[in-house]
Amino acid sequence: MTVVRAALTQTTWTGDKESMIKVHEEFVRDAAAQGAQVICFQELFYGPYFGAVQDPKYFEYAESVPGPTVERFQALAREHRIVIVVPLYEEEQPGVLYNTAAVVDADGSYLGKYRKTHIPQLPHFFEKFYFRPGNLGWPVFDTAAGRIGVNICYDRHFPEGWRALGLAGAELVFNPSATAPGISNRLWELEQPAAAIANGYFIGANNRIGTESEEFGGEAVTFYGSSYFVSPTGNYVGEVASKDRSELVVRDLDLEELRRVRETWQFYRDRRPDAYGPLVAP
Repeated sequence: MTVVRAALTQTTWTGDKESMIKVHEEFVRDAAAQGAQVICFQELFYGPYFGAVQDPKYFEYAESVPGPTVERFQALAREHRIVIVVPLYEEEQPGVLYNTAAVVDADGSYLGKYRKTHIPQLPHFFEKFYFRPGNLGWPVFDTAAGRIGVNICYDRHFPEGWRALGLAGAELVFNPSATAPGISNRLWELEQPAAAIANGYFIGANNRIGTESEEFGGEAVTFYGSSYFVSPTGNYVGEVASKDRSELVVRDLDLEELRRVRETWQFYRDRRPDAYGPLVAP
């Protein structure tokens, strides 16, 4: 497969889990109707971004992975022959919770999951209250749409994860996010294109939209969308999505570009892991 048609979602919180799941079921159907072979939802897609506050009531959103929500999307993937990346709140056991993305292949099979590695604890992003750091490394999944990896939101600030995915053979890496204005705006423009260049693969980065004020009142932040795909040359593939509208972003990604770029920019040949010991010193 040379050209992969890939999709990203960005949307606002509807007010309840079931309606959010239904919205994303429709996104899958729409993407498949447009010929998409893979789709990735936004971070913690079926709930509000509860990291805005520290409240144990949001533990109720956690579920097993695989579990009921993943199984719903397994059936939909099988029906529409589409790979689905499903970011959700995982309960491994009571009190052991992760920010996770499940990967479902186009035949409906569950391929595995990635758990967010880097967990922030900042005003309006109180994630250490809700999540343990991921412990599964950076897996790459062989799917019907190519070799896919996942980095979740805050992970994108750390170059090591991007490189680990590239070394493991990723062709397309998704970065589902819940990102609010501030210094983040400029980083959103820079980090994923830089990572795509440095590692020689495509990246799909998506963000929520809207202000979840009905859920969090004055503690709510405004998410700014601006979802996009970027190529191994650091260029956007098509237009960047809007800042404030629900959108399904569908783009064609030519995987042959990976070979062309890597044969020009020999970053994997010229890297010096023997010299990087200080990077992993305690």
